[in-house]
Amino acid sequence: MKRLTYLIFLTLVLVSCGSRSGHFKLSGHLLNLNQGEFYVYSLDGGIQGIDTIKVQGGRFTYDIACERPSILMLVFPNFSEQPIFATAGEAIEINGDASHLKEMKVEGTDDNELMTDFRELILHASPPEETRLAGQFIEKHPASPVALYLVRKYFILSERPDYRRALSLLDLLAKEQEKNGLLVRMRQQVVSMLSTRQDMPLPSFSATDVKGNRISKAMLGKGIALINVWTSWSFESIETQRQLRQLQQRTGNKLTLLSISLDASKNECLQTIKQDSIKWPTICDERMFDGSLVKTLNISTLPDNILLKNGKIIARGLSQEALLHKLDELLK
Repeated sequence: MKRLTYLIFLTLVLVSCGSRSGHFKLSGHLLNLNQGEFYVYSLDGGIQGIDTIKVQGGRFTYDIACERPSILMLVFPNFSEQPIFATAGEAIEINGDASHLKEMKVEGTDDNELMTDFRELILHASPPEETRLAGQFIEKHPASPVALYLVRKYFILSERPDYRRALSLLDLLAKEQEKNGLLVRMRQQVVSMLSTRQDMPLPSFSATDVKGNRISKAMLGKGIALINVWTSWSFESIETQRQLRQLQQRTGNKLTLLSISLDASKNECLQTIKQDSIKWPTICDERMFDGSLVKTLNISTLPDNILLKNGKIIARGLSQEALLHKLDELLK
């Protein structure tokens, strides 16, 4: 009887300290965020849409069903993002300061501790040095999903993406991660991006906006035009929309805008458009990254944008700050 009681007690301890089979659990403590919430979404379908993590007394817990490894992105109140690498049956602990999230420490699994090592490595590095260190880190750890995340962050989503370098690194990772579907999709997208990069003409397309109007390449063929990609659950992309609305109000007809919403629900898209008084055409086919226009334009990230001058791509994938600065220059 004593042995049975001990086994039950041991089982309860293990469950409370870790995660259930088929689940992933993260918990933690953040200084300077006593009450509030932050958000989580997945790069590879680990969860659908966006979820909310509540913070009480500086502590938080989040538990999800997890059948396969997944990259989760935590979105904090200041809109900064940090990756978490989820694995079935595992639990991690996050500790940090909400005002210094670059110093956040994550313990509990090899991949999350590896990401913590990288954060510490680049803590005092300049942006060019960060990119150099990221490349070296990727080459040193090609079997880890951390390497895939770093390729995306530093060589695909950066203000000055290096698609050829990204392709080379993805080929290196593919030798160690043959069954990684996200890696396969990223490689396909990078190959496509090389065909719609800067100085290339915008591919021809035809689509229908949320009001039923036909939209084509022709509407973007003269002057300065921008295709902006957003979704109602991405705070950064919505904020960019609002900044573009203000810019268009200041500049009048100098800027032609077209938005592509990656919302899975057209109703959610329409609610956001109405709430933010967006007047220019918006396309939402409810297919997210699987839409035909999204594939034609090689859109693989969120937020995203394609800046055009007389129908020719002059920049794409700019950060909000870089995009608004570039538009100010072009619209003077």
